[in-house]
Amino acid sequence: MNIIKKALFSLAAVIALLSATPSFADAASDNIVGAGGYDLTSYYTQEKPQRGNGHHVAEVNGTTYLFATEDNKKLFIASPEKFLPQFGGYCAYGVSVSKKFVADPEQFDIVDGKLYLNLDAKIRSIWLQNVSGRINDGNTNWKTIANKKPSEL
Repeated sequence: MNIIKKALFSLAAVIALLSATPSFADAASDNIVGAGGYDLTSYYTQEKPQRGNGHHVAEVNGTTYLFATEDNKKLFIASPEKFLPQFGGYCAYGVSVSKKFVADPEQFDIVDGKLYLNLDAKIRSIWLQNVSGRINDGNTNWKTIANKKPSEL
């Protein structure tokens, strides 16, 4: 009888441990959508960016990107580095001052073929006053903040 009680207790402990462990499908880190769900190719091919959808997705470095069409997805997959936003998609102005702010995908500029996003219209207007300087500062700062969490800055 003692062996049965011990076995049941052990089984209950294992079940409790397993139920306390989050599954991969529930982990927030497995559900990262880049560029706020906007189709990255549309920044280059349309007058204004277009939202993607869950029917056309591609993943790069753990981030899922959505596309409006299968053709746009294929265009992206052929050369993602051409379309990915600079500074991991964080606010370009923020990175220029060593911060990581979540960017608004509708506040963007393409400079020398590269996509830069900004926090909001006000911050973008400040960024636009010295684009080349902000890009240089951002490139320098990104080397030290790229792997840091926003809360660490």
